[in-house]
Amino acid sequence: MEQEREKERLWYRHYPVEVPHEVDIPDEAIYELLIRAAEKYPNHDALDFFGKRTTYAKLHADACRIAAGLQAAGVAKGDRVAIMLPNCPQAVAGYFGALMAGAIVVMTNPLYVERELVHQLRDSGAKAILTLDLLYPRVAAARGADPAQGPLPGLRHVIVATMQEALPFPKNVLFPLTQRRAKRAPIPYGIHGVQAYGRFLAGSAAGPVPLAVNSGADIALLQYTGGTTGLPKGVMLTHRNLIANALQTSAWCYRMRDGKERFLAALPLFHVFGLTVLMNQAILRGGLLILLPRFEPTAVLKAIHKNRATIFPGAPTMYIAIMNAAKLHKYDLSSIEACVSGAAALPLDVQQRFEAITGGKLTEGYGMTESSPVTHANPLWGKRKTGSIGLPLPNTEARIVDPDTGEDQPIGAVGELLVRGPQVMLGYWNNPQATAAALKDGWLHTGDLAVMDEEGYFAIVGRRKDVIIAGGFNIYPREIEEVLHEHPAVREAAVIGVNDPYRGESVKAFVVTVQDASVTAEELNLWCRERLAAFKVPHQYEFRGSLPMSMIGKVLHRKLHEEEEAKNGTRPENGGGGQPSG
Repeated sequence: MEQEREKERLWYRHYPVEVPHEVDIPDEAIYELLIRAAEKYPNHDALDFFGKRTTYAKLHADACRIAAGLQAAGVAKGDRVAIMLPNCPQAVAGYFGALMAGAIVVMTNPLYVERELVHQLRDSGAKAILTLDLLYPRVAAARGADPAQGPLPGLRHVIVATMQEALPFPKNVLFPLTQRRAKRAPIPYGIHGVQAYGRFLAGSAAGPVPLAVNSGADIALLQYTGGTTGLPKGVMLTHRNLIANALQTSAWCYRMRDGKERFLAALPLFHVFGLTVLMNQAILRGGLLILLPRFEPTAVLKAIHKNRATIFPGAPTMYIAIMNAAKLHKYDLSSIEACVSGAAALPLDVQQRFEAITGGKLTEGYGMTESSPVTHANPLWGKRKTGSIGLPLPNTEARIVDPDTGEDQPIGAVGELLVRGPQVMLGYWNNPQATAAALKDGWLHTGDLAVMDEEGYFAIVGRRKDVIIAGGFNIYPREIEEVLHEHPAVREAAVIGVNDPYRGESVKAFVVTVQDASVTAEELNLWCRERLAAFKVPHQYEFRGSLPMSMIGKVLHRKLHEEEEAKNGTRPENGGGGQPSG
């Protein structure tokens, strides 16, 4: 039976010999990764934050104290603890500490405004939150909530960290001087459940009360979706989901060396991509996690140059920004060995230029919040296919089905991508209807339209809700975006459908040009006509300084739709939501 199943999985034929078809997934909690790393590498550096290093022994001790403090405050197994921090040491210690306490972690975007924060805290029922002093006013406002629904009585504890306490000398002394002198109300430490992070750690015992974990059933993480349609949903990821994806991605990056790799964390850890491929992966491998609170090209270049980073996952927009950095030539990037790009299509010229400069490998992958997130990737040291998301990872099944009938599609035919594997979510928090729509017989319906070729490589052609229907033809934005990206003057491009009284919809392209480059709509039109069927060629071009982006560099097509709707007062019936989830 298993032999027959393997025959159907064409992708196995192109696995590097070093990558197993299946990996063993232990029945354990995700925090066991930190416990093992601290036992094996107690004196190795686990974190670097602007030059301040934290050893594995110290990180483990901090996580244990956070866990003990939470338990002493009444946080019980299954209670939710929100972490609203940028990439910093407290975020890593807080994540593992909350898990050790038996809590479910709710990773929260520090850019959330009050309305978004209220929704997430109320929906999750968070009992405690770990945040930053600069963010406290928003948390305080959220605790007051709106008059219609009242306050958030369940949020009993607010633990407030500072950037200053995480920085090395003399940066910790100079940091307050660099902050704007905005007048803020003092933080009411000691009342309303508000505590300072440093004091919270100092007042906690050395270790938590150990709790048994059922890795396949116990939720470790509530990761909220980006909310491309409606309110964000809480994706329930179990300990097994997170362990599985850490092991799957580790098996794919088989040349990584335990205790030696240096992971550059420019992706936000509060996003599931950064959480899995950086934080969990680095701890699994006993590596150094180089933390940057936000992506800024020069800061990334300096961090790679100074720390000799070897692993740098990111989004195409990050690599594009680095390739276009004014002083790129000043920095040595030759330490880079492996990079997996997600969130959007990776332009071929960016891949080629980045690999030429670093000598490392940059390859495209794919995933969703609902799959922890990685399901597919091109081999780093094997056969890659430009424009594809590569092959399913070990333990992962994938199918292409007719979106309407659910019938399997033949090789080369477009259909909805379905995935199944140990990394696929338990479901949506308090939302059985959405869970039933997304999960059927263990298969996750991604909503992405894809195609599988005769060698088992998959390619995303668009999002079901992004398909442009013009004159009866289905047009997939990604194909047009790829063609535009190939033009030497184009830095970024996004394509949507806009209302057309004759054709139903027509194609509109939004273009950001390379600095100091010049190109006209007529030139781009000619470029596209030479490379695309006539019905796919954009009818409109809009040149912009930037495109609306998510925190991980995913172009927000829905924002472009909303802008068009605001300008014209109309919206294509089938347009508006989502984008390839890669």
